[in-house]
Amino acid sequence: MKRWNIKTVADAEATKSLQDALNDLPLALAKALVLRDITTFEEARSFFRDGLDRLHDPMEFEDMDLAIERLLSAISLGQRITVYGDYDVDGTTSTALLTHYLRSVGATVQFFIPDRFKHGYGLSPKGMEAVHALGTDLIIALDCGVTAVNEAVMASELGMSLIVCDHHTPQNELPEAVAVLDAKRDDCSYPFKELCGCGVTFKLALAVHKALGKNPDELLHYLDLVAVATAADMVSLHGENRILLREGLKQLRHRPRLGLRMLADQAGAKLSEATTRSIAFSIGPRINAAGRLGDAARAVNLLLADDQIEATARARQLERLNEERRVLDRETQKQAFAQADRFLAGRERHAVILHHPDWHLGVIGIVASRLVERHYRPAIMLASSGKVIKGSARSVAGINIFNALTACDDLLVEYGGHDYAAGLTLMPENLPAFIERFNQAVLEAVSENTLEPCVDIDAEMRLSELDDRFWAVLKQFEPFGQDNPAPVFVARNLDIMGPVAGVGRKRDHVKFSVREAGSSHPVRNAIGFGLGKYLQELSEAQATQQPIDLAFSIEENNWNGRTSLQLNVVDIRTVEPE
Repeated sequence: MKRWNIKTVADAEATKSLQDALNDLPLALAKALVLRDITTFEEARSFFRDGLDRLHDPMEFEDMDLAIERLLSAISLGQRITVYGDYDVDGTTSTALLTHYLRSVGATVQFFIPDRFKHGYGLSPKGMEAVHALGTDLIIALDCGVTAVNEAVMASELGMSLIVCDHHTPQNELPEAVAVLDAKRDDCSYPFKELCGCGVTFKLALAVHKALGKNPDELLHYLDLVAVATAADMVSLHGENRILLREGLKQLRHRPRLGLRMLADQAGAKLSEATTRSIAFSIGPRINAAGRLGDAARAVNLLLADDQIEATARARQLERLNEERRVLDRETQKQAFAQADRFLAGRERHAVILHHPDWHLGVIGIVASRLVERHYRPAIMLASSGKVIKGSARSVAGINIFNALTACDDLLVEYGGHDYAAGLTLMPENLPAFIERFNQAVLEAVSENTLEPCVDIDAEMRLSELDDRFWAVLKQFEPFGQDNPAPVFVARNLDIMGPVAGVGRKRDHVKFSVREAGSSHPVRNAIGFGLGKYLQELSEAQATQQPIDLAFSIEENNWNGRTSLQLNVVDIRTVEPE
């Protein structure tokens, strides 16, 4: 059973004060705002209303002036620019954005996405050789490069200039490049530190466009790419990320680029109803499939396509790759779950670290995330790649995976990432020592209840409070995501109304309706995704008229042209009779 953690606020008066300031806002919503450090009318207005005019000046990035100077020189001299991206969603959208933009201003530009198996992650010696063979004068590394100290030296020795445009955490030494654009640099004064790689790339394009004497607003059509990257990369949704995602979702819903529209058609997704969740579960996996199972350049070419026949063909290709990825994913997950059970048996482990030489590097990140969900602790999936072992790491709230890897620095060939996700490479002989050291690093980061499955709850409410005004305000909390999840509420003493039904091919989900016990208030529909295990318990509770307590978020359900509110159930408890 999951622990229900009803969050508390440090100053109860702040909630009441905000409630009054916002015209008697329902108390549950006022508390949800205070829990997001919003305590005044002005802060609430900023949270709900901030637009593109509140974005920071790109020139506040350290080295931005150097990057612009070198780029403009390359454009004017007709030098060959290679945009060097990463093979995930953030990297491919970044690559498409900058390649398209530079072509639009007359640059001689090509792009290069490393092959996961041939070149490895990010800037690499083999990658440097490949782009040098293309006749490259200037490399612009996107969503990678901030830790590539040796590769920067190699680029210089090969006669190529390098601009790094990254968002990952730097190590002690920065690469010797013309410019290193990364807000996480210790000496960078850029106010917002959590942009995704595509967000940093967008800032570079804005700065160049302004330096060319053009209106930066002309680049807002790239915000659909920034939104896809921001949602898929699970960066923190506050500050600029919140603004960029919200405005980018508008672009996706009303004026998406052709490639994204064709990809959504293949996925059966409606871009007109695009949300953070729909991007993460429909668009993102299909873009990722190109880099996981094949050539990530396919995804970039789709995003650059301006012909419908070409875009449709490329989208279908990614759909086929995604189907292959799903099959491989299921088999790898089955093996990993069995291995995890053995790994955790018999001794205390604070992290799950699994290795199989034949696991596919393209799906281990996905399965690592599933292990985190299943065991609620950091998880690392490792596979052999030539003479080394490569892996993907995922974490839980409260444990910074990058910091834990840093504690194992001497045992790793390379690593990089951020709080919740990272990649790593090590030699096979270091694996036993790494398992022990990483487990110890996680142990030292653990506080009370960190590894205990928990439902964080914003506030208690009565279902009768859910009226048009409540929903209108709650909807403005969007977009939801990392550090701004959909508020979770608890309603107690509810009667189950209507039939209780298992939903899905394997009845993994459960659907029912509830109403406040003994009241005549409206009945609310509820669905619990992944909560099919409660089917029998709910049926028995209904038969015996036993009330239940629900933890839930609230969402719109669109079905057959009709829109209604429904409770998206997070957890269920039956109420024991007194």
